[in-house]
Amino acid sequence: MKLDPQRQKTLLELANLERSLASGVSGRVSPEQETLDRLEAEQIRLRDAASAAQMAVDDIDNEILRIQSDERKLRRRKKDGQDALGAETDPERRRDLTHDVYTAKSRIADLMSELQEAHNEIHALRNNRDLAQERIRQQEQRIEGAREARDAAVAATAQVEDPRDIITRLAESLPADVIAEYERQRAENGVGVAQFNGRSCTGCAMVLPAGPIALVRNTPADVLPQCPECGSYLVRNHA
Repeated sequence: MKLDPQRQKTLLELANLERSLASGVSGRVSPEQETLDRLEAEQIRLRDAASAAQMAVDDIDNEILRIQSDERKLRRRKKDGQDALGAETDPERRRDLTHDVYTAKSRIADLMSELQEAHNEIHALRNNRDLAQERIRQQEQRIEGAREARDAAVAATAQVEDPRDIITRLAESLPADVIAEYERQRAENGVGVAQFNGRSCTGCAMVLPAGPIALVRNTPADVLPQCPECGSYLVRNHA
């Protein structure tokens, strides 16, 4: 295939762009979006942890309310028993009342011990909850910064010409018969045109023997030689 050396560079640029699109390089998620996605996933885990911490605090709060309610009931029971003792003369009835007052006192002492333990526990749980909430606030700041970076990257990308438009423009600048032959070869091996770096074809990455290398190098400058391994048309460094 004949083509002047300067246009050979244009054809090679066209082929490289089409290979990039075919490989999906242009559709990859940007590093900025990957960072944002990772931070948002971490935020979900942090919120779950904060919810669990709040539930633990709520459970102990309810336990404290239960203990306090039971304590109030027992103190009323103790007072009622003591008042009844003051007026009761029957020995058997006094024995029952005395036992009831003693039981109330004993249970009140147990509840006060439970209440102290609950207060100690809720202090630690509230610290844990507050720490979890602070981590969420810090993560929200990181996410905001990541969103700004992502949006800036999207805006910058929007200012770059679409590779498909570049491909169309390059194709229109080349002879129709050259494009047809390039497309035929590309359909055959998926490459079409590749760079020859002096020893190998970048289309198949094969290092050529000395004989084919000499043949490629000695091909006239306005002629595109073909790789003996994959058939791709080769653009040489001097082109």
